[in-house]
Amino acid sequence: MSLDEIKARIAQAETRAGRAPGSVQLIAVSKVQPDARVAAVLDQGHRCFGENRVQEAAGKWPGFRARYDGIDLHLIGPLQSNKARQAMELADAIHALDRPKLATALARLAQELGRCPDLFIQVNTGEEAQKAGILPADADGFIAECRGLDLPVRGLMCIPPVDEEPALHFALLAKIAARNGLNGLSMGMSGDFESAIALGATHVRVGSAIFGARVAAGTEGAAG
Repeated sequence: MSLDEIKARIAQAETRAGRAPGSVQLIAVSKVQPDARVAAVLDQGHRCFGENRVQEAAGKWPGFRARYDGIDLHLIGPLQSNKARQAMELADAIHALDRPKLATALARLAQELGRCPDLFIQVNTGEEAQKAGILPADADGFIAECRGLDLPVRGLMCIPPVDEEPALHFALLAKIAARNGLNGLSMGMSGDFESAIALGATHVRVGSAIFGARVAAGTEGAAG
């Protein structure tokens, strides 16, 4: 499926949901994609991309930024505290703020660096033991904690369980965001982004539908 087709489907979903045109940002998830495929999407004018791993992003995006203006890079995979500095120096947004230790590290670095990417708190809406994220019952308290650290929390992110109806999880995430005055909702991937848009997504993460099958094995994560 082409980039233009994905963007057309996003626009149609915005219209069906009564959303303003352009209110949903497409994050093209480029993890483990060869540079030639990424460059082809850049050459089509797209500028918002997502990476799962800090190390891969560090090896890929400085070179692209030297060649293309206006790149907006989102880190969407789990973030280790010892990679927080590098992540903050590379990224425009981090979608996996998922624990107090990481919040404290980001707050300290924000003071030191004088800047901080936009942050999305990951909520484990399915309460899955193997998945990162704040539990729904703890989300309000963690949001308040992050705000107390002066972190720029833009919104929330979730990855629904693979065997459950994603709309239920999108609705839960939207409810938590609304009661905390957050506008950003990073939710929806290749197979369900239209449902996410209907329930308020502001950022959808689409990978394989744009780039095709990945050429290397990757961990199951925040891509689509």
